[in-house]
Amino acid sequence: MLTRSEIDALFRPDLPEPEHWERTYPPRDLPAGALVTRFAPSPTGFMHIGGIYVAMIARDVARRSGGSYFVRVEDTDQARGVEGAMEQFDRAFEYFSIQPTEGEGTGAYGPYRQSQRADLYLTFVRHLLRQGQAYLCFATREELAEMAARQQAAKVPTGYYGRWATWRDAPAEQVRAALAEDRPYVVRFRSPGRPGVRMRYVDQIRGPIEADENRNDVVILKASDQALPLPTYHFAHVVDDHLMRVNLVIRADEWISSVPVHHQLSAALGFEPFSYAHIAPLLKQEGGSKRKLSKRKDPEASVDYYIEAGYPVEAVLYYLRGLANGRLAELPLAEALTAPIRIEECGVSGALIDLPKLDHISADVIVGLSGDEILTEVTRWASTYDPELVELIDAERDLARRALAIEREGVDNPRKDLKKWSEFRRIYGYFFTRLAPTPVLEGPLASIDPAVVRGMMGEFAASYQHLDDPQEWFNQIRELAARHGFAGSQKEFKANPGRYHGSIREPSQIIRIALTGSTRSPDLFQVARALGREETVRRVSLLA
Repeated sequence: MLTRSEIDALFRPDLPEPEHWERTYPPRDLPAGALVTRFAPSPTGFMHIGGIYVAMIARDVARRSGGSYFVRVEDTDQARGVEGAMEQFDRAFEYFSIQPTEGEGTGAYGPYRQSQRADLYLTFVRHLLRQGQAYLCFATREELAEMAARQQAAKVPTGYYGRWATWRDAPAEQVRAALAEDRPYVVRFRSPGRPGVRMRYVDQIRGPIEADENRNDVVILKASDQALPLPTYHFAHVVDDHLMRVNLVIRADEWISSVPVHHQLSAALGFEPFSYAHIAPLLKQEGGSKRKLSKRKDPEASVDYYIEAGYPVEAVLYYLRGLANGRLAELPLAEALTAPIRIEECGVSGALIDLPKLDHISADVIVGLSGDEILTEVTRWASTYDPELVELIDAERDLARRALAIEREGVDNPRKDLKKWSEFRRIYGYFFTRLAPTPVLEGPLASIDPAVVRGMMGEFAASYQHLDDPQEWFNQIRELAARHGFAGSQKEFKANPGRYHGSIREPSQIIRIALTGSTRSPDLFQVARALGREETVRRVSLLA
């Protein structure tokens, strides 16, 4: 083992002692029972909707307990950093209203990015080296790969442990010689784990858990030849959660297998063990089975999918809260968004992301909004994703209000066709003159004599009356159809098909296509009323 002075020579001479950091980050002055939680994303990739799920839970339980919730960016793996990831984090936190209750400029426990906390980690790495609970390892990547191959051939667990840990008990002279040669090294934790010994802890969601002690001498400080040697996740997590005074670590269940390592590191550093709550993953139905929602395979795994599609925030949060605690899915929206999420009610098996169900919830949310509220939300979304739509709405806001009112206002069963803001253009775009499609008659309608269509549409445009009564308004079409050789009903047409061009249905559909570009639309009378007389006549005239 190296002497204390030799160990200290590996570090900056003015590096503080552990006591300095304990004084800098004292226990928080919070009421009894207050929880301090964190969400710790890594910018090595874009955010998964599961991250929002975990962050939402962490924020809710901390806030309701009178505690604090913060975001700590775990950016120690800088070689794998993805450009734009940090901006996406900020965008997601703002969109889903899960901003931290403390952070840079508002919290006393920062910095809140691990890359800016290097001195803290180095202090505690040095401390473990001094205590003999960590050591320098000069094994090269090639040597480690060869060792792993030999372990696989011997059918033993891979890892750096026991007789395979070649630098664990290396003589001090050998370490000094490697240092003199300026060979790069990592710092490894000297695991006290023993074969066959089990450790136990209580997960706040899953209850008592038992696992083998960790025997692997994990790396706690990355290669010394880096410009800024940074810790691994395992070590940084333990140091940060202790000094930032986190008392409930809420994280994805993929980290359950790491708990034995984290408990050992906490004990070696003299920290109180953490309380953990491991959240089950979000799943996707695939055939007759379920699997984890994958960022690589599933577009809906990305947070940006929901933002770009324009799902109302309330709908997504309501849905996610219902996945976290089933009772919340049974409550009305407003109540569900304010009721507490309870950690003990989170399930131990994964929750299924069901987009049709989310669409249904979203439609229910939107149908409860006024026309002006919808236009405000659509405009906010479109300012980023569809600027032309913003111009159209601003120029013809009254028209947009009239369009939204069709079969929504003053009815017992309002239309629920709008499920997300990105659908506004597709569903309501034809109301705007610039987006109105060119009318084209297809299918059976295309077989009607073009001269009959032109004559009928020309007369309709010339004689059109913009009436207030829907029955009187429709009588215009009925009388027009009769004058141009169409039966007044389908029954009448079927009784004598050779006498007519068709039934009243065909002229109605031709006018519908002229006004909307489609054979399917809301009530035709209300569409014409929303468009106004001038625009109605102009569109019908296109087929004359």
